[in-house]
Amino acid sequence: MASVNKVILVGNLGKDPDVRFTPNGKAVCKFPLATTDQWTNGDGKQERTEWHNIVVWGKVAENCGQYLAKGRQIYIEGSIRTRSYDDKDGNRRYVTEIIAQRVQFLGAKKDSAGDQEPDTTLDDGSGTGSSGTDDTPF
Repeated sequence: MASVNKVILVGNLGKDPDVRFTPNGKAVCKFPLATTDQWTNGDGKQERTEWHNIVVWGKVAENCGQYLAKGRQIYIEGSIRTRSYDDKDGNRRYVTEIIAQRVQFLGAKKDSAGDQEPDTTLDDGSGTGSSGTDDTPF
């Protein structure tokens, strides 16, 4: 039976992107993304914010690191991936991340450094988000 692992998010960066490079020279960018749901019930207006760990690879990662900043609104298409690692105390930890294949910059650019933003829709071209996550430098 076929399955689907597809995520679409629109939210705001929780902090500036962190770009690093694998030993093979491939860029990887990580940042938290906040999405907020609002609703009204008997207690009045309610709000809940969810935080998502975003991972972007390749040229798209480099562009995200160059042009995005905390607070910027973006659109993400990708897939959910859970990985595990052993912490410094030897405990097994699990991290669920969104591996972004498509990033679209929304809203206004936060700084005016004069850099020209690229076309605001960035796609890794793979269609899969396959990134060789064994090379993740952080």
